[in-house]
Amino acid sequence: MITDKLLRVSTDQALTTTAVSTDTIDLSVARDIGEGQDLYMNFAVTTALAGGTSVKFEVIQADNAALSSNVQVIGSSDAVLTAALVAGYNTAVRINPQVASNGKRYLGARYTISGTYTAGAVTADIVTDIQDGKKFYASGFTVA
Repeated sequence: MITDKLLRVSTDQALTTTAVSTDTIDLSVARDIGEGQDLYMNFAVTTALAGGTSVKFEVIQADNAALSSNVQVIGSSDAVLTAALVAGYNTAVRINPQVASNGKRYLGARYTISGTYTAGAVTADIVTDIQDGKKFYASGFTVA
């Protein structure tokens, strides 16, 4: 998975209550975000979440950079329970490849939280492929 600073919407963003990403992507800027191919928003827990019940990771579009005007959810995960939200946890939400044709200017993320968290942080990036890092192979061989 290759990440791009211009396609990052959250960088170690602290989560305590429901919030939107600290950064947005302005879809009116002439650049290629991978449109026409599969797009995902990868959510990576960088600091374990503690104290709350669950988090729902959403990809949203809006008319303003604050992600508060005419908000439209274009992708979502199920609610993920706190026990799973340890450092290193990743989940990816698929984004429609025709994201720019929806008529909304800004793209970002929303974290819908149940309960109140006392600790935890997330980084979110738009990517074209998912690297799960969870491939395991049998032991008992030697690489020469």
